[in-house]
Amino acid sequence: MVTFYVRKCCALLGMSLLLPVFSLWAQSTFTLQQLIDAAEQYVPTLKQKQALVDASKASLTDVKHSFLPQVKLSEQLNMGSNNSMAGTFFTFGITPSTSAGIRATNDYSPVTGNVAVAYSEYALMNFGLNNAKLNNAKAVIGLQEADLKKEGYFLQLEIARLYFNLLKYQYRLNADKQNTDRYQTVFSIIHVLTSSGIKPGADSSLAKAELSKARINYNQTVGKIAQLKQQLSYLTGVSDQKISIDTLRDKAVYMDMPSIATKEQGNPLIDYYAKKRDAYFANENLIRKAYLPKVILASAVWARGSSIQYNDNFKSLSTGLGYQRFNYAVGVAVTYNLFNGMYRKDKLLINRYQIQASEFELQQQKLALGSAALQADNVLATTKANLLELPVQLSSAQAVFNQKTAQYKAGLISLIDVTNASFVLYRSQTDYIETISDWYLAQLDKAASTGTLTQFIQTIK
Repeated sequence: MVTFYVRKCCALLGMSLLLPVFSLWAQSTFTLQQLIDAAEQYVPTLKQKQALVDASKASLTDVKHSFLPQVKLSEQLNMGSNNSMAGTFFTFGITPSTSAGIRATNDYSPVTGNVAVAYSEYALMNFGLNNAKLNNAKAVIGLQEADLKKEGYFLQLEIARLYFNLLKYQYRLNADKQNTDRYQTVFSIIHVLTSSGIKPGADSSLAKAELSKARINYNQTVGKIAQLKQQLSYLTGVSDQKISIDTLRDKAVYMDMPSIATKEQGNPLIDYYAKKRDAYFANENLIRKAYLPKVILASAVWARGSSIQYNDNFKSLSTGLGYQRFNYAVGVAVTYNLFNGMYRKDKLLINRYQIQASEFELQQQKLALGSAALQADNVLATTKANLLELPVQLSSAQAVFNQKTAQYKAGLISLIDVTNASFVLYRSQTDYIETISDWYLAQLDKAASTGTLTQFIQTIK
């Protein structure tokens, strides 16, 4: 079983000290799990998938009810002529039946008749067809449930990816603000020096240009944050004006994970394709059973009246309204279409290719997830190594900037040296943020590909 534990991370602690978390909005703070819960209650696609699950369960009930005997009641009250001839013909369902009435000439006198029938039919034996239908319906339920879980899994992954990207840009906004503040400080210093004639006016113009560029970067980051919040709002139903996320500060999540999920029931991204294959296998069994012979038990009782008597005597029409003769019948019938073997062969061939396609689809998904897990491992190895070096780079860049600022004030260096030091410090901060973001996104990809996404999300507090 995958185990999770939380440790102090020196790299993230260093960043939280150098980039203190601040809030620019009066918004509700959401955890990752809260955003996912909101999305699961809001997204119509999940409701659609749930409705399909419910429909497949209703279909199972429908299949069970189809095993009940057929009981049909019929009552006819007719009036017409009664002329017939000896001989056989196919009615094709459009020629009314006329009994007796065989005479030398036609007689168009009206005749009344009354027929009431109760007919029952039950499949006494169908050689496993009922079980095949039930198993096929259950396989469809399993497929629909797996599809629902897969869609929910993708939704969790998308929300988590947006969450970590939003987190990255919130840290980036903090770095942009610090960069803007640095250039504002430099500009203020230069403005005093140029006003007193100590420094040339070109330094003031250059510092103003760098300050403007820093503000542009800040504005672009604000726009990216707004875009990410709009995407989260689209998926969760929460207004983008109310969305603010928790920062991770000095916490990082390390996980002991398998390199790839090998159990088909462990990962919804694999389970769906496995259930799809199982559904085709269930359908194959259903096809085999559907074309076997059927043994049917049939029974009927019926009553009949007619205004024509046995000796071809036409009586009053009212005499045909009552029941005069009563009969019953019970029988066992075996039905089999001689072409069923050909039909079964054709349908099995189609289904066999569908099984093959589902097998290849399952194999491809396993390969894709295995590759994704290995790629995530490579990214994690790189980012972990970089997180050991980046604090050194960041602290050194900060020290250089402070030193260059002091040297510029003393007139020892030019403004170009100060702006270069400021650029290196800003790049060190953004490199730090990008590396930490890559680390979390790689952890996310690893969790998604190994079927442990839900557990990973629960560790993000």
